[in-house]
Amino acid sequence: MAGARPEAQHDHPPENGCAAPRLLPHVDSCVLPGLGGFGRHQRQLVVLTWIPALFIGCSQFSDHFLLAQPNGTCVRPLRNDSGNWTGPNLQEPALTLKGNGTGEGLEEEDGGGGMLCACAERRLQLQTGLTQNVVTKWNLVCDSAWKVHIAKFSLLVGSIFGYLVMGVMADWFGRHPVLILSVLFMLVFGLSVAFSANVTVFSTLRFFEGFCLAGLALSLYVLRIELCLPAWRFSMTMVASFLKVGGQLLMPAVAALCRYWPSGEDWQVLQIVIISPFVLMLPYVWIFPESLRWLLATQHYKRSKAMMLRIARKNQVDLTTEPSGVLTELEQEMHRKPQRSCVVKMMSTRNLWKNIVVLCVNSLTGYGIHHCFARSMMDPEAQPTALCRADYYTMAGIAVATCLALCPAVGLMGRRGGLLAFMIVTALASLLQLGLLNLIGKYSLRHDTVLRDTLNRKFSVAFSIIGMFSSHAVSTLSIFFCAEITPTVIRGGGLGLVLASAGFGMLTAPIMELHNQKGYFLHHVIFACCTLLCIICLLLLPEPRGQPLPESLADGETFTRRTLLHPGEQHLLLAKCDGDYSRVHDTPLHLTATGGAAAVAATALAAVPASYALATGGEAIGSRTIANGVSASQQ
Repeated sequence: MAGARPEAQHDHPPENGCAAPRLLPHVDSCVLPGLGGFGRHQRQLVVLTWIPALFIGCSQFSDHFLLAQPNGTCVRPLRNDSGNWTGPNLQEPALTLKGNGTGEGLEEEDGGGGMLCACAERRLQLQTGLTQNVVTKWNLVCDSAWKVHIAKFSLLVGSIFGYLVMGVMADWFGRHPVLILSVLFMLVFGLSVAFSANVTVFSTLRFFEGFCLAGLALSLYVLRIELCLPAWRFSMTMVASFLKVGGQLLMPAVAALCRYWPSGEDWQVLQIVIISPFVLMLPYVWIFPESLRWLLATQHYKRSKAMMLRIARKNQVDLTTEPSGVLTELEQEMHRKPQRSCVVKMMSTRNLWKNIVVLCVNSLTGYGIHHCFARSMMDPEAQPTALCRADYYTMAGIAVATCLALCPAVGLMGRRGGLLAFMIVTALASLLQLGLLNLIGKYSLRHDTVLRDTLNRKFSVAFSIIGMFSSHAVSTLSIFFCAEITPTVIRGGGLGLVLASAGFGMLTAPIMELHNQKGYFLHHVIFACCTLLCIICLLLLPEPRGQPLPESLADGETFTRRTLLHPGEQHLLLAKCDGDYSRVHDTPLHLTATGGAAAVAATALAAVPASYALATGGEAIGSRTIANGVSASQQ
């Protein structure tokens, strides 16, 4: 184990045997307060992380417009008959989409859909504000409809790989290089998408666009968290969430403006308009610094000193009279070499990896069941134009309501309490939607089918809205929860795992559409069962509200679930229980058993170091250690 800590050879305890506590690992309590706290410099940098959130929201929801399925009319059929058609009525093995990009099942009867696919010439019309998109440009209907789903997969799959790879790179090379690299390649691949020669090139470039978009979103999220003190972390993150939803709400207006482009290739103009604002992030190369928290956690002390001097100058803090001694300790630690970590090291921990796995399952369940609620909310009898706009704005409105509700809920109940409450609401909405609607149709209103269908529809919409609201809150809070409990040395990789799990949850939507919604009920049942499992697992998570961010893996292990009784109360309870047996006579058998048990306990405690007893909830009193109500002398 000599190689486990190479810097141990430099740790020489003082002669009196009492080492002074280190200040550098305590960024939230010692380093940042000495540099002005959450001062002007930090606030300016947080604002710089907000601005790209608007552009990221536009990019993530561009599929609703670039890949929307059109309505169409058969202009010149192959046979003597002609007919009108809409996407949901196509009689083809491949799935077709409505105007909002949501799949509908195909009808079993022969009708206008099959007749349309036999047309020699079709007229396609979009309902999303554009005159042309990828589907209409390359005629991706009927036998070619499956290519639309591949294009949808490409952005999501690219995002999943981007979260995983860029998260590891952010821990190894730093947050700033990943941010700049993502911006540069985002401009390259994003603008190249607008000039795709065919749908294959389009899907390939969208994969790399999603990869870079994931790296950009992850690095900004981590930088924002690491800039803030505990009291500001959640509020600053929620502002970015509001801006991201604002980008979603802004997309229909941007698409409508691009419709009037004279060349007619308005989908290409839309893609260019979405990507071009990222040019504003190029100056971040010079104006946005590396995370000071990451520099200290990975022992880049020379760069840390320059960063601390810069922050102090920006916040107008005089470090020459700084009483905490942070700079003095930093000078003494200059000889240490930088040490980097990878997220795979969390497997050697006892509690941290379990917490991250629980949050990954929560994120996957939240986004996966969100699609189930969204599909149940859609009215298949509505007109395609009204359906597209209503569904899109309804989902955006629910996202806004979720962000508004998260602020007071987390303020009152904390991170773990809020996450648990929203997960319970999600489970109830899912179970009621699956069970109550069947009971209404089976045991009541069996003769009044019209009233039964009306009630089923209204209850389904109500439960869907509640479920979308709560599942969106679960996903948002799970990501933030992971960013708080993951140590700085592996925060990028840990957050990447949770975001990649969220991407897998979102990937279930195009997968179900590709399979013509077959197995949709089973899909909903599985995620409903996952919500029940998550409720149990959430009870094991710690509460990070008001706590400093963990910097090392050892700090991450200290985030454990608090017991219901404090150690002092537990000892008093044990002492009270011992008093209840004071009337027991000291029989020879009782003396023998008591003496043997005491000897075994004393021998065991003598072999346990005092540091372990303290780590497991014991208290040191004088030269003795109290662990679980039993005392032992420190060796």
